[in-house]
Amino acid sequence: MAQKPIIKFKKSGLNNNQLLELYKAILTPRLIEEKMLSQLRLGKISKWFSSYGQEAISVGVTLAMQPEEFILPMHRNLGVFTGRGLELSQLFAQFQGKANGFTKGRDRSFHFGTKAHHVVGMISHLGPQLGIADGIALANKLSNQKKATIVFCGDGGASEGDFHEALNTAAVWDLPVIFGIENNSWGLSTPSREQFRCKQFIDKAIGYGIPAEDAIQVDGNNIIEVFNAVSKAAESIRQRPRPIIMEFMTFRLRGHEEASGTKYYPEGLIEEWEKKDPVTNFEWWLLEQGIIDEKYVLDLRNHLKKEINDALKIAYDEPNIVPDAELECSDLFAPFDNNAIAPSTATRTDLRFIDAITDALRLSMKRHDNLVLMGQDIAEYGGVFKVTEGFVNDFGKDRVRNTPLCESAIVGAGLGLSMKGYKAMVEMQFADFVTCGFNQIVNNLAKLHYRWNENADVVVRMPTGASVAAGPFHSQSNEAWFFHVAGLKIAYPAFPEDAKGLLCQAFEDPNPVLFFEHKALYRSISNEVPDGFYTIPFGQARKVREGQQCTIVTYGLGVHWAMHYLDQNADVKADLIDLRTLAPLDTKTIFESAKKTGRVLVLHEDNLTGGIGGEISALITEHCFEYLDAPVLRCASMDTPIPFNAELEKQYLANAQLDAAMKKLLNF
Repeated sequence: MAQKPIIKFKKSGLNNNQLLELYKAILTPRLIEEKMLSQLRLGKISKWFSSYGQEAISVGVTLAMQPEEFILPMHRNLGVFTGRGLELSQLFAQFQGKANGFTKGRDRSFHFGTKAHHVVGMISHLGPQLGIADGIALANKLSNQKKATIVFCGDGGASEGDFHEALNTAAVWDLPVIFGIENNSWGLSTPSREQFRCKQFIDKAIGYGIPAEDAIQVDGNNIIEVFNAVSKAAESIRQRPRPIIMEFMTFRLRGHEEASGTKYYPEGLIEEWEKKDPVTNFEWWLLEQGIIDEKYVLDLRNHLKKEINDALKIAYDEPNIVPDAELECSDLFAPFDNNAIAPSTATRTDLRFIDAITDALRLSMKRHDNLVLMGQDIAEYGGVFKVTEGFVNDFGKDRVRNTPLCESAIVGAGLGLSMKGYKAMVEMQFADFVTCGFNQIVNNLAKLHYRWNENADVVVRMPTGASVAAGPFHSQSNEAWFFHVAGLKIAYPAFPEDAKGLLCQAFEDPNPVLFFEHKALYRSISNEVPDGFYTIPFGQARKVREGQQCTIVTYGLGVHWAMHYLDQNADVKADLIDLRTLAPLDTKTIFESAKKTGRVLVLHEDNLTGGIGGEISALITEHCFEYLDAPVLRCASMDTPIPFNAELEKQYLANAQLDAAMKKLLNF
């Protein structure tokens, strides 16, 4: 027998068919929850993040948004996935780590997306999805699509820097995005009083310049209120783009994840919130209103349970994954024709390194009208190195965008743009500052195609390196941090011609590319560079000098150090290999030279310990050992931070040890 609902529902203009749709939509994830909890106890799934008690938010939001509008959910948003009509058998295969799941067994639970359903999944690092939502909303605004985007964040995740960065960027750029904060008053086990001091999250709006009417608090357990509030907010920002904060007040009736339990809840708290259960209360109200009867409830439950059980059987019957190393590696990147595009003209112009970068950017902007440049001070000012000077006049501020100082949100925005078919370039003012966007690069950009077959069409430009007496926070060589991460491509040119061709190639490639530009080379070297557009394939090293005595493997400024050394020591005849790209790495050229000369020095500006030289040395030793006449030697910078004083910097850099290292190699 139905009870009287505690939650005060009102029809609010909804007809009975809409109410029945809401009822079916909220009942579906609840019944899946109940089934999954039983499967967890039976050991059929390994982990479960419960949305029990919070279903009204996910369901109300999803049905309020247009089907082609993006939703960025989190752990407790099963109702988003069911509301968007995902095939249940595939969803259950995802939970079991089967090949037919959305991640082919490579990730768990709700850590996936599906562009076909306009859903972008989360990663475990709470917060990065907020910046991606900014990028999707920016794409909608640039293309004048009049679409809203909504992204979820928990009250715990709202303490992350990503929350501030994404809200601030959305406010500055007037992005049509709803930030939905599910306030269930707890982190994993940490109560709100130990997480934040504000009374409510809507109070934060004023700090971002978001007016009070765009900071909306909603009873997250009242599905009609959620549906109506989101419907109204979404329609409003479709017509007048801007961010809206929506705080959904709710409570999770089970643990953060099932294994963690709920013993930390004060006695009686669960029982108090069970009275406000969003599913049972809505059902009771529909019965009270005569919109449904007991038979309707029973029939619908039986129908949904059969659908769930049938889908679960399909997932269980799917065979377990048979590991395939070749498939795993091939799914790291989106397919791309890495062949060169030849210059359209034989004409060559003498260009400085920095001018070659500018030329590549300009040509790529003309070639790809969906390419958006983002970075601090890159618009009217032209960037701190003036690489993009004049670009605003040529391409406009929509495509050449000054950003707030928020690397994580902007890299995330680049990924969001990619989700909507745009290309994005993010300039780090200095490569050192990439630490503030590190998570987005190594855990979002790098893993995206491997996890759920979506590409990240983002180029991150990284002015890098020392020899300019700029001290420890503007001079670091940090390419090795990313060399370790599967799923990233890394270019590091040494000459203007290569800088232009490789950067053009980076924008052709639909995969994430880190493009390192040595600051000391910007205005110190120039060469004849082909006019017009052309590309240089990744993974093809360049042999700068030919010799029989030894091989020097290097990149970036190291190439010029080696050239200077060989010019000063004419009796040393060496193969000088400029790697040009670090990932992919041209091992073929390295190995051929090592086998020919029998002596190899790996030179780089980065610190010795943990530098790329260690990996290259190991590869040579592993594949060319019988051809070697001496141990593979490394010449790298000191294992200290980079000092500011010019004389200390000279002592620090690998160039100071190059002569001694070469003598040791040749005299072994």
